[in-house]
Amino acid sequence: MNAQILLVDDEPNQLVTVERILSREGHTVATARNGRQALEKMSDTPFDLVVTDLNMPVMDGMGLLHEIEALAAHPPVIVLTGFGTVQSAVEAMKHGAADYLIKPCDPDELKMVIARQLELGDLRREVAGLRRDLSRHQRFGELIGESPAMEEVYGVIQSIAANRSTVLITGESGTGKELVARTIHQRSPGARQPFVALNCGAVSESLLDSQLFGHRRGAFTGAVADQEGVFQAAHGGTLFLDEISEIPGPLQAKFLRALQEREITPIGMNHPIGIDVRILAATNQDLGDAVREGRFREDLYYRLHVVNVHLPPLIDRGDDVLLLATEFIRQYSESYSIAAKELTDAARRHLRAHHWPGNVRELQNAIERAFALSGGTSIDAADLGEHPASRLPGHSASAAGRVPARIQPLEDSEKELIEAALAEAGGNKNEAARLLGIDRQRLYRKISKYGVR
Repeated sequence: MNAQILLVDDEPNQLVTVERILSREGHTVATARNGRQALEKMSDTPFDLVVTDLNMPVMDGMGLLHEIEALAAHPPVIVLTGFGTVQSAVEAMKHGAADYLIKPCDPDELKMVIARQLELGDLRREVAGLRRDLSRHQRFGELIGESPAMEEVYGVIQSIAANRSTVLITGESGTGKELVARTIHQRSPGARQPFVALNCGAVSESLLDSQLFGHRRGAFTGAVADQEGVFQAAHGGTLFLDEISEIPGPLQAKFLRALQEREITPIGMNHPIGIDVRILAATNQDLGDAVREGRFREDLYYRLHVVNVHLPPLIDRGDDVLLLATEFIRQYSESYSIAAKELTDAARRHLRAHHWPGNVRELQNAIERAFALSGGTSIDAADLGEHPASRLPGHSASAAGRVPARIQPLEDSEKELIEAALAEAGGNKNEAARLLGIDRQRLYRKISKYGVR
């Protein structure tokens, strides 16, 4: 094969000799006089192989080897050494060098060693491809997991993806409800049509009407132009409405009509517009309780609850937590352009033992923090630390910690959690909302509802 090879040596004659040998073999050869120059060239060119001397000024071969090993995707390194420094070459191999040759190297031996390393590189790429294929078997769309609880979710998605049924996606905050919605859309006949998402809890009541149904110019103060709502934006495709329980009472009737009649009337318009959208709604609340308490229309509940996909909390998904952690590490290694870090046995035990009240979102935050803060090539239990939410009342490391320490009315418990989060965040509402796993607008409504100071 024609390979890109970087040759690093401070001896000009050695560079010329080895470069000539490798060029005759059909390889493209670049040269550098020390480790620093080599790294500069590697930042511009993806080399298949590096051949380096050990004793060089500015940065020697051992220093270059350490820098190369820290790269996310690093080429194999062959070390050249004089007869009297063989022990140094052996030490280099302990630190990641693929092979070594003694100067002056025999041309045939040099070509054989390089050919072997290039062939091994091909095999490594093939294995990486097979591993990627294997990881896909542990995925279902954008969802990751192979626990029985997730297999049940996959089965429901598989059954409903091809039809146009309205779907209610339920589960605790942070379990991945929007990923389920996207997976359903991607497997539907309208996968190439728009997927539009709206968090109903993140929009004020005064704006939600316009966000959902659109408005016409002059319909109200500030309506300087026509604006289509999410129903029109998703025409022909899928509309995902998160936190559906937060739709205020006056809008629930209008929303119900849109579902029943398949038409909407934008604000400021006197005639309806036909719509063709599939509705996927999500909530982390019990809509049945909301109906019984009069906060949610019963007829709208049954219109939404045609098919239910319930996402299990992370604590009920067994070793899926390790699969997810590994995937997040892969994502952050690509994002930061550094080699993926390994989870130590202690870290794996920590991941399995923690109850993850914030579910997958909390796990992702923990992995990102550990990935950024851990200095070595692995992530240990100490790097994972303690998530801030786990210090709030009702979030301990035991199963009992998933509910308030004493049984009391739900509203009292909710108020206490909000007060504790605000105290933890020093009064910063954005940070308090993040700790609680809810959006800022929803926190504001809760603060107002309970009179929290």
